[in-house]
Amino acid sequence: MTAALKWSIDSDDWNLLGFEHVSGHHVDYSPGSPDLAKLVDSMRTLQELPCPAVDLKLAEKRWASFSDTPDLFAGDHLLHTEWSPSNVLVNDTALFVDWAWATRGAAWIDPACWVVWLIASGHPPQDAESWANQVPSWRSAPANSLDAFAAAQAALWRGIAEADPEPWIEGIAAAARRWSESRLTA
Repeated sequence: MTAALKWSIDSDDWNLLGFEHVSGHHVDYSPGSPDLAKLVDSMRTLQELPCPAVDLKLAEKRWASFSDTPDLFAGDHLLHTEWSPSNVLVNDTALFVDWAWATRGAAWIDPACWVVWLIASGHPPQDAESWANQVPSWRSAPANSLDAFAAAQAALWRGIAEADPEPWIEGIAAAARRWSESRLTA
């Protein structure tokens, strides 16, 4: 299911889009949530779509400040990358909203970003990775790329938490750190 575009306005550097109302609730990432399987299905569908020929952030540049090997993140897939529960609306399926951080990069990055939110929602790192493993791109991702990205996520969220130490941000930073540490000891 997708929401139909009702109108759009282009003004200066802004593109404002109005979509039809879609009923649903924000995703529940907690262990045992029935929303998780719906999100996996929608993420698989997203990864089958071609990346549009538009200017997007490039993964290798977006995470370059947080990694010595950002070229591992390059690819040609459309990525959402911002898996905050408020960015996923669930009804019969999972719909992805708020594409402010749309990025072009390696397909496995979306499930990797999601892992951090799963850990922050109560999943042990291994269980969070088991959910990500249901997305084909994750299964084919090189382990060294996942290790490098986990370290980059930990560095990114540490910096965000240092600049804005709100409890929810500190929770995400702690989850990213736990994930990175778990990959180092695996």
